[in-house]
Amino acid sequence: MTDDLRRRALDALITARDRTAGLTTCVDENELIAQHSPLMSPLVWDLAHIGNQEEQWLLRTVGGREALRPEIDSVYDAFEHPRALRPTLPLLAPSEARTYASDVRGRVLDILERTPLEGTDPLTDSGFAFGMIAQHEQQHDETMLITHQLRKGPAALSAPEPPAGGMQGLAEEILVPGGPFTMGTSTEPWALDNERPAHRRDVPAFHLDTAPVTCGAYIAFIEDGGYDDPRWWAAEGWDQIRRHDIGAPLFWRREAGQWLRRRFGVTEPVPADEPVLHVSWYEADAYARWAGRRLPTEAEWEKAARHDQEADRSRRFPWGDADPTPAQANLGQRHLRPATAGSYPEGESPLGIRQLIGDVWEWTSSDFLPYPGFAAFPYREYSEVFFGSAHKVLRGGSFAVDKVACRGTFRNWDLPVRRQIFSGFRTARDAAGHEDVS
Repeated sequence: MTDDLRRRALDALITARDRTAGLTTCVDENELIAQHSPLMSPLVWDLAHIGNQEEQWLLRTVGGREALRPEIDSVYDAFEHPRALRPTLPLLAPSEARTYASDVRGRVLDILERTPLEGTDPLTDSGFAFGMIAQHEQQHDETMLITHQLRKGPAALSAPEPPAGGMQGLAEEILVPGGPFTMGTSTEPWALDNERPAHRRDVPAFHLDTAPVTCGAYIAFIEDGGYDDPRWWAAEGWDQIRRHDIGAPLFWRREAGQWLRRRFGVTEPVPADEPVLHVSWYEADAYARWAGRRLPTEAEWEKAARHDQEADRSRRFPWGDADPTPAQANLGQRHLRPATAGSYPEGESPLGIRQLIGDVWEWTSSDFLPYPGFAAFPYREYSEVFFGSAHKVLRGGSFAVDKVACRGTFRNWDLPVRRQIFSGFRTARDAAGHEDVS
């Protein structure tokens, strides 16, 4: 078992570092040190921050080794410096950041080889700390991919197109029966603190879209005056779109009677059958209201994604307990776009709902709150400081998320104004005879 855990941790760390290298070697040094948007850090900050987190947790805390670069801890503290101000810090130059991250990694691999991965220490049991750092690096890889989407200039990344698929033969919505299910986890070894503990949640019956809302459906909302009618908008959302003159998803524009979008340096027609991307919670909520529907709650989303009614158990993923394969989900930056809505039949839930994992993060109606019995681990700043009504929960991952940081219990959260993230949504409605549970 220990050898399997060690191999899994090693594979996760290597996969993350290979991706980091790909995202930081495809542009020149000027692009690495530039701030492409005040919403994001320079790519070189993310690169050194990845190394610094790995040094602090694996080299110093787990390995008990002497600090390599303690003087840079403050520079790469994500809570001490807002993203917009990070270019003003004394950042490591690109070559120095690469060398630093590489030096840390070399020492960490030695620590991984020597550390017992089964025992009473919750930080190392089942290799948790190594899995936590692999997830952290992959989350910053996703952040860097967002920066690549925001940067101007020609394309620097490429990837094959996702497999063809579609809604043929699929119902538009599925009835999810009411009743209790187990939400969260107490057994997933690398689950983060906000996913814990497992607990029973009773969810009334509801209908849920079988696939995420498409660009074509969203265009219908735009062309019906959706951005000009305050009836559909939460007050804060209406103020946001008026103040910033927002009339379509981020990166979209209308030209010569056609909707176009910019995607990683390429301008292309908006594909009608692809899940809509780069919409805020306010936009998702407004569309749902316009369509006579609503966003699902977080509990509804997880029940639809995990609950096996026949066995009365919660799966790790919609298709079962096995890790995702390319046939089941669009993950890991394998493609640079979502697959068409209704794709990945091998990844559908027991009820026949598709694309619950991968393709686009899905906004829910729920605030980001702790589960009953929550305990911060191993530090408050991962989840606890974000709990409250300011942040909304997203579920399911996107094409930009690696499988190590994506599972049926994984919780993402962001401010409801955020649009640069790889966010979409699907809608729900109450089943007859049940009140709205949002």
